[in-house]
Amino acid sequence: MKIGIYARVSKFDGTQDPANQLQPLRDFAKALNGEVVAEYTDLASGGNGDRENFLRMFEDADKHKFDLLLTWSLDRLSREGISNTLGYIERLNRAGVALKSLQESWLDTRDEGLGKLMIAIFSWVASQERKRIIERTKAALSRKQSEIEKNGFTITKAGKQISQLGRPFGSVDRKRRIVSGYLARHRREKAQETILI
Repeated sequence: MKIGIYARVSKFDGTQDPANQLQPLRDFAKALNGEVVAEYTDLASGGNGDRENFLRMFEDADKHKFDLLLTWSLDRLSREGISNTLGYIERLNRAGVALKSLQESWLDTRDEGLGKLMIAIFSWVASQERKRIIERTKAALSRKQSEIEKNGFTITKAGKQISQLGRPFGSVDRKRRIVSGYLARHRREKAQETILI
C-alpha cells in the first residue's frame, strides 16, 4: 500500500515543529505495512485551503500516487468548517484515496457509516476552535490598545514598551509582506496621508 503523509503547523517558533508529527506518522505507516511515497508539510493556518503543499497533495492524490493519506489529526488537514473539510475528504474519496488519522482512531474513511458522522462533528469542533482563537486574539489586541490609549504605551511579552500595535516597517517578515502586497498598500496609504496634509 502506498501512503502519503500530510503535516501542518501554524507557526514554527519552537513550540510547534512538523517533525513532531512526521516521525510518528512514518512509524504509523510502517505499522500499517505501507510504503511512504510522499510527504507534504505546510507552515500555515488550517483556516485557509490555499496552502502550497496541501494543494500539491491533492494534485498527487488525483494522479493516484498513493492509496492512503495519513495525518496527525483532522484539524491538521483543515479548520475551515464542516462543508470544506467534508469536501476535501470527498475529493480524496473520488481519487480513490482513503484518509486515516493517527490521533483519532475513528477517522478512517475506509469505514463508511460512523466515520462520516464523526468527521462532520469534529470538523465543526475544529472550526469552532479557530473562531475562539480569533476571538482571544481580538480581545488581547483590544486590551493592549486600551493600555496604549491610557498610558501611552503597553508592555510586550518580551518586556518591551511599544506605543502602537502592528508590525513596524522593516520588521523580520518584510519579505513575506512584500510578496503579499502589504508594503505597497502601506506606501500608498502614507502617500495619500501626505497629500491630504
